[in-house]
Amino acid sequence: MELAFLKPLFARPGPWASVYIETTRATEDAAKIQQLRDRSIAGQLIDAGADGYTTRAVMERLAHEPVAGTPPGRALFAAGAEVVLDVPLVLAPPAGEATWSLLPHVSPLAALRGDAPACLVAYVDRMGADLELREGHDRTTVSEARGKEWQGRGHRGVPTDRYEWHYRNKVENSWNETADIIVAEIVRQWPMSGAELLVLAGDARERRAVHNRLPERVRDATVEAESGGRSPGSAMAALDHEIERACETYARDRLHRTLERFHRGRGKPGEHREASVDTGPGEAAEGIPAVVDAARNHQVATLLLTPEAADAGRQVWIGPGVDEVAVQRGEARAMGVPRPEQARADDALLRAAAAADCDVLVVPEGMRGPAGGLGAVLRWSM
Repeated sequence: MELAFLKPLFARPGPWASVYIETTRATEDAAKIQQLRDRSIAGQLIDAGADGYTTRAVMERLAHEPVAGTPPGRALFAAGAEVVLDVPLVLAPPAGEATWSLLPHVSPLAALRGDAPACLVAYVDRMGADLELREGHDRTTVSEARGKEWQGRGHRGVPTDRYEWHYRNKVENSWNETADIIVAEIVRQWPMSGAELLVLAGDARERRAVHNRLPERVRDATVEAESGGRSPGSAMAALDHEIERACETYARDRLHRTLERFHRGRGKPGEHREASVDTGPGEAAEGIPAVVDAARNHQVATLLLTPEAADAGRQVWIGPGVDEVAVQRGEARAMGVPRPEQARADDALLRAAAAADCDVLVVPEGMRGPAGGLGAVLRWSM
């Protein structure tokens, strides 16, 4: 999960109301269930000590929850009588949860928001291409690449007289120029979109020509879809399924590569923890002391979390700065924090990771992740 969208939460002080709810409406008594859910959320916030203004802001947002197009779940984060962030969830939370804490309780997002990559889709034909960005449930039209006009476009047949070779050559040159225009627009939009995966859909010959012209850094993150196209109604359901499978494959491969790097970097079991006491972390950090130290030094490239991690809920000491996090209170004071306060380790680490533009991956049950459930792959070793 990319963390940039969380930065608005850490740009203002707390305390924070953090709410995770299921929003599906598949049953006949959905209205009654929603009423009971909202009452439970309000009760949890009040019992936790939330102020009335912030609680009211949360309840007003829930009361105006849209009926159409509702995702399986939502996460709301509110402070100072304002809902600052409302996040659609790919998975529904197992139960409605509301907390009131110094930092926003963002750690459940890693599992509930999903780890599907942002995907740039190019619908290609001889006329050009339409570019669309897909992020979870959201689809945004990005731009259009218009191909070069050529005389005779739209003719169903090809002349059979002595000018046929010139005609074919002109058509081919025109398409080559159009493919170059499409590639230039993809390359222009790629870094701005934040996409990690490019999907080329449309006519087989045209998408192959675009694929071959892409620079290596983009081509390595590109797949071709057999379904869908630029014209309306062109097998879009089948294309959606292909894109979903491509995103799942990408996410699975990314997690495997990251875990391999993590296990190589931490060395033998127990070796890293002992080494980190005197010499600092190597290419991976494992356990709260080592990960906190790496986060404080802006060293974390990817934060690894295991669901229900034993170390996630442990308390650490923080200051107002996003990288002011320490295992011991005295350590925080030595960093210059006059009044350290306690927060959950996972939320404090995610605050630091978001500020440093890190990524976070969830290690599912059954896979060998970091001991205690918290680990990191580092940008550089010490």
